[in-house]
Amino acid sequence: MTRRSDNAQAGRVHSLTIRAPAAVARPCHLEFPMSEKVSRIKTGALERRFSMAKAGFMASARFALQSAGNLLNSGEEREQRQKEILSEQAQYLVHELGKLKGSVVKVGQMMALLGEHFLPAEVTAALHTLESETTALEWSALSRHLRSELGERMDELDIETEPLGAASLGQVHKARRKSDGKELALKIQYPGVAAAIDSDLQAMVQLLKLTRLVPITEEFNQWLDEVHSMLKREVNYHLELDTTRHFGEILKDDPRYRVPDVFPEYSTGNVLCTSFERGVGVSDPKVLGLPQARRNEIGKAIMDICCQEVFVWSKMQTDPNFGNYLIQIGDDGKDRIVLLDFGAFRDFDDAVLGPGREMIRASYFRDRTRLVKAMHDLKFLNKNVPDSVLDGFVELCFMAVEVLADPDVHPMPDYVLNDSKEYLWGKSDLPDRVMLKASKSALSLHFDVPPKEFIFLARKLLGAYTFLHVIRAEVRGDTILRPYL
Repeated sequence: MTRRSDNAQAGRVHSLTIRAPAAVARPCHLEFPMSEKVSRIKTGALERRFSMAKAGFMASARFALQSAGNLLNSGEEREQRQKEILSEQAQYLVHELGKLKGSVVKVGQMMALLGEHFLPAEVTAALHTLESETTALEWSALSRHLRSELGERMDELDIETEPLGAASLGQVHKARRKSDGKELALKIQYPGVAAAIDSDLQAMVQLLKLTRLVPITEEFNQWLDEVHSMLKREVNYHLELDTTRHFGEILKDDPRYRVPDVFPEYSTGNVLCTSFERGVGVSDPKVLGLPQARRNEIGKAIMDICCQEVFVWSKMQTDPNFGNYLIQIGDDGKDRIVLLDFGAFRDFDDAVLGPGREMIRASYFRDRTRLVKAMHDLKFLNKNVPDSVLDGFVELCFMAVEVLADPDVHPMPDYVLNDSKEYLWGKSDLPDRVMLKASKSALSLHFDVPPKEFIFLARKLLGAYTFLHVIRAEVRGDTILRPYL
């Protein structure tokens, strides 16, 4: 979890990440009024189910009533009003769910992240508002929970009672070890969260069926299975500790990165203790004010670690938002990226990630035959796709890797290159051009819902793009990617 601000607090940040906004297109600056706290979290399955059922009944009734009134409208006006009604009820439902915290909120967040490909836009827009849910649990309630986890070891720490950040599954507090003054960060999972995952997920499905906000299809059920798996990993702090330690060992000799240290003696299945890391956010004015050459090096470093995740480690950060990174600005001109939140890392099978890599390679080399084969291997295509539609998708893939292309071989718009043919990430409008091209095609009629691994890969690339776009890097992507091809 991580909390930071753009003001004087910007230099005091700890080492765990609250992944507030799932959308990679905007930076994460998480703030909440410290006076807004809850005294307890509803943890009983019956109590939570009752709250969700009540919210669902109200949303369903409101939706039915307003829809009936909309029948008097005609044609286009009726269609537009129906979208507004759906949006209103989705927002109401999400607001009520946000009060519960815990896994039901995380389910909503993950559905917003993963469901953009098959859920109504009005529903995903409402679900994204769950990402700003930051109400903290009162220290009196959390400290009892922490005492039950750490026992006498808690007495070895001075813990700040005001949280540095809060999210759906837990909150983080800064601490200091009394024996040596070591600054620590305690990520504390809310009591009962892990045990409520299964019942929360079942209740959420029933709620969606009741409110008819989303179509309950086979592909939707497959995504629910993925959400369940992701949730189980996120609440497994033993796994997160091991993953953090693993990457700390891998990157210990690379001066471009900093991975927080872990402290198993103050960690349990519900508590994760790491070193408190100082730094500023990706979009902080201090970062944007660095000389161009230093911002370029930061951009190269983030591209390189993305390539290592995809092509070397087969282990990927699946939540690519700015909350997962801090920048430590060096007085010596050498800056470091602090890598946060290893709970969202997951392993990928080469059977799926392999064709994903092939799509990148084929797009880089503009190899149509290779690209089509990779799409078939991913089971990405319907049968009997017309050549004209397939050609359109191939061109779309070629365009999507523009930032990674060799400008000496593949022409690109003049306004995205400087005199040295370095890519001007800050001036690029590539996502807009890709979306415009996609919207004018008939792709959706001939392509299946992509595998979840492909969507994670696409979001990984978009996350890297957004990072370099925001810091206005000037970097040739082909020089970073080529060694991994």
